[in-house]
Amino acid sequence: MTSRKSIDAFVAEPALALLGMSRSGKGFGNYAYSTLRAKGYRVYPIHPTAEIIDGHRCYHRFADVPEHVDAALIVVPAEQAEQVVRDAAAAGIHHLWLQQGAESARVIDACTDAGIEPVWGECILMFARPTGFHKAHRWLWKLTGKLPT
Repeated sequence: MTSRKSIDAFVAEPALALLGMSRSGKGFGNYAYSTLRAKGYRVYPIHPTAEIIDGHRCYHRFADVPEHVDAALIVVPAEQAEQVVRDAAAAGIHHLWLQQGAESARVIDACTDAGIEPVWGECILMFARPTGFHKAHRWLWKLTGKLPT
């Protein structure tokens, strides 16, 4: 279970890497990228082959990002996320948000083994300065006792 302390540490980071944007411009990674930027985060998209997605420069590896980031949002299938954990650890990243679908017991164990604090089972948009639907969803979870403590 993800703790509120881990969530708060992640969303307090001013700059984030994001792995999982789609070239099509559709998908949660693209939506999260634009939403997080609109909330004031500096977000650096990581894509192994794309140079530009939706008019935004992509970086091929965490190490290519022009500033050190200590947190990364991961929006890829769990089968790919285990390697992402190793790459993040090698780049000195200490916080990973495993968006639903990116998490598995093996990925979470890989985070622990690498000294990375994972967040999983939660939607980042409910916690990163939520607005609209996500703010209402968070309120509902608090009301029903589902919000992490």
